[in-house]
Amino acid sequence: MHNFIPGQRWISSNESELGLGLILEVEFKRVTVLFLASNEKRIYATDNAPLTRVIFAVGDIVESVDENKITVTKLIEENGLITYVGKDELGVEIYLEEIELNHNIQFNKPQDRLFTGQIDPNAWFLLRYQTWQHRQQHQQSPVKGLIGGRTSLIQHQLYIAHEAASRAAPRIMLADEVGLGKTIEAGLIIHQRLINGLSKRILIIVPESLLHQWLVEMLRRFNLRFSVFDEVRCLEESGENGFDADDDNIPGFQRINPFGNEQCILCSQAFFSAHPHRQKQAIEANWDMVIVDEAHHLEWNQQSASPEYLFVEQLGLRSPSLILLTATPEQLGQESHFARLRLLDADRFHSFSAFVEEEKQFEPVAEAAKLLLSDLPLTADVQRHLAELLKEDNVAPLLKNLNAPHESATARDNLLKVLVDHHGTGRILFRNSRQTVRGFPERKRHAYPLSGAANESDWEKDPRYLWLVGKVRQLAGQKALLITKHAQTAMSLEQTLKNRAGIAAAVFHEGMSIIERDRAAAYFADQDSTARLLICSEIGSEGRNFQFAHHLILFDLPDNPDLLQQRIGRLDRIGQKETIQIHIPYLENSQEEVLYQWYDEGLDAFHLNNSAATRVAELLHDELQSVLANPSRKAIVDLIANTQELNADIETQLQNGRDLLLELNSCRKEVAVDLIDQVNILEKQGTLWPYLEELFECYGVETEFHSPDCFIITPGDHMRVSGFPGLQEDGITVTTNRQIALAREDMQFFTWEHPTVSAAMDLVQSSETGNATIAVVRNNDLKPGQFLLECLFIVECSAPAELQISRFLPATPIRILIDQNMQDKSQAIGHRSLVENRTSFDQQQIVEFINNQREHITKILNLAEQNAKIGMQSLITDATKTMLESLTAEIKRLVRLKKVNPTIKTDEIETLKDMTLLAHEHIQAAQIRLDAVRFLITS
Repeated sequence: MHNFIPGQRWISSNESELGLGLILEVEFKRVTVLFLASNEKRIYATDNAPLTRVIFAVGDIVESVDENKITVTKLIEENGLITYVGKDELGVEIYLEEIELNHNIQFNKPQDRLFTGQIDPNAWFLLRYQTWQHRQQHQQSPVKGLIGGRTSLIQHQLYIAHEAASRAAPRIMLADEVGLGKTIEAGLIIHQRLINGLSKRILIIVPESLLHQWLVEMLRRFNLRFSVFDEVRCLEESGENGFDADDDNIPGFQRINPFGNEQCILCSQAFFSAHPHRQKQAIEANWDMVIVDEAHHLEWNQQSASPEYLFVEQLGLRSPSLILLTATPEQLGQESHFARLRLLDADRFHSFSAFVEEEKQFEPVAEAAKLLLSDLPLTADVQRHLAELLKEDNVAPLLKNLNAPHESATARDNLLKVLVDHHGTGRILFRNSRQTVRGFPERKRHAYPLSGAANESDWEKDPRYLWLVGKVRQLAGQKALLITKHAQTAMSLEQTLKNRAGIAAAVFHEGMSIIERDRAAAYFADQDSTARLLICSEIGSEGRNFQFAHHLILFDLPDNPDLLQQRIGRLDRIGQKETIQIHIPYLENSQEEVLYQWYDEGLDAFHLNNSAATRVAELLHDELQSVLANPSRKAIVDLIANTQELNADIETQLQNGRDLLLELNSCRKEVAVDLIDQVNILEKQGTLWPYLEELFECYGVETEFHSPDCFIITPGDHMRVSGFPGLQEDGITVTTNRQIALAREDMQFFTWEHPTVSAAMDLVQSSETGNATIAVVRNNDLKPGQFLLECLFIVECSAPAELQISRFLPATPIRILIDQNMQDKSQAIGHRSLVENRTSFDQQQIVEFINNQREHITKILNLAEQNAKIGMQSLITDATKTMLESLTAEIKRLVRLKKVNPTIKTDEIETLKDMTLLAHEHIQAAQIRLDAVRFLITS
């Protein structure tokens, strides 16, 4: 039983947040404690009060009620009360009675909480240790930032994201062919930059029609919440609703920049065009990164530039990073291509004529690349040009070995690598084509000419509806995606199929909320659901992946080939295992029949992704509209003939203009394969969900098995926190399986980078819970009846985010185990070998023992810290070596390439050198702290 005396200071073991308690009175086997910091009073039975006596030791820093701090040099005890003698910051000796101690003193340090009996369950120490270990592994992972996206692991996308996001300030153009995922590449780059702390403020500018698609893609694929800004939002953010134009003339009046309140903002180009004064505010908002989609619509020539182009130019000058998404450059002409490059690097691309001349000089290199890739011999002229251009690289031995039987293949590969490194725009421009990217499925089209007239007011009289009913039944349960132009058509079709034909279908259109769309998509994706048909409107299907199906029904046809490719692209994606079956019903002698013939015979658009189709449609727009308005047989035949001829010409130009070196540089296969392997290895470890289950159990979050790799998470009745990060009241369904996540967008895809997972780990690390525990354990190498201290130290290196120090020295746990005889058992006794004995023990009795052994335990803690510091020095040495090797190799590579590749700037090399010096300085200044301590008793 405790010996309580009024005036003593005690702390509640169960409610440490109450602060420092003061004993008011002791009578009738009861003790009354006043907690002044929280204005609470508690009455406890003296024989089992959950209280721990607070006695500070020599060397501790204590604070008075007047907030004066003294370092304790001596303790004087009289009648059970302590007076502390110590010196203040000026060296003056102070006497401080314990009743004068600050009531708000909190015991957060592990050793303080251990001595004051603020003991947590052992599971929390184990969770804390695991959290630090998992965080360290993630920080040092070569694929950090690339694992969190709900995306397929596609070589060119991962390579571009890895290559671009790792630069200090990427200024690049993404110009992949349609269907290769430029939006996903941009999302991966943004995600990686945010995860690594390299960018914070991001502005995305897109065409009005793509605003919703980008919003959904960023949220659903990357858990990135962008705020859509329009004029209404700007008025709200700036508080301008009550302002007049004359207010600007009032002295001292200044409008609030609406773009300053959010970090990640999404705007349409049309909004900025309609409200030019918002352009100035956006330019002044200091973005880390600006992304512009459909950048080929920004008009520029040598005489003038459009306001939209000038706006992006000003943004680019103020923002360190600029990413342009654009159509394949060759489709737009050389001047248009130069205009985009000029936005990215005005110093390098300052003169269009110089650019044209440089492109001509590069032609022999492009010719050499074609010959090397085709395994054809290099002509004497080409070899002479290469020897001259690449003299710094001493390629003469490679050229000589091209004809050697056993050296030829290696020589060709090495020569190609040298050419790729020297590519003029290779660091700025990324472009992949379907010729180089493999994995797309075949397509097969099925046409169904129907007689009769459309009748959407009574579907049972519409030949297309009658055909659809028969086709769905013929497919016998196979899932099919139907796309039509309008939401109303989609809704009425779904209702009629259900009510008249008894066919269950899901519907998906722009009038639905994101949650409603998710549910519809999940209903369709579920193999056990009765829905075999998903009916989408044109815009409603944007940004969705339905590649688990392979039947596509085009209920009507758009008059824009881009829209047609977007429709087919819902199923025609890398990873699709089946041939795409495209079903096209159309009414004879209608506009639909003309469109079908034009797409099929003129562009072959149903079988192939036609890269020339957009340009052809632009040039033949008027003729197509004329034929649609007055379809005669001759007009249709002439249109198709003109389309075929123009399509062939543009395709030839595109093929001749293909820059094979650029395509090689846009996806270096060996790097991409290694990235995918790293992600796969990480995901196959299967450590995430077991860790999360332990974390959820500690916090009182309930988990329920849903299906393999899928779980339901709901708030428990006794949660440790009022609001668990990302957890809704009705719970969430999650999966840790990438393939399931791609098919089931209604489920959250949990990875080590998911916001809920990251925030949960932050909760563990930022609280003191688990930093002081007691456990009874057994181990074959330890005799019963001993005690040991297991200490968890954290090596921390504070540095600016742009240095990415965590690649080399992240926050790293060091475990030290010291027994009661001051022997270090860290190496001999592993953490996992200490098996917890779950029998109950008298915690208060052990806390009293710990306090009786305080001086000895303090010596053990000091020894543990000394040994941890030795471990820290080893970490610092290794991290310094790795950092110097990595950054020095990159500096040497850039210095070598700068001699022949003008896109590499001296500033970039100098910045890297400065970063190397700063990184070295910060690593050497790493600190160590005690994060948690576990008092172990052997049984």
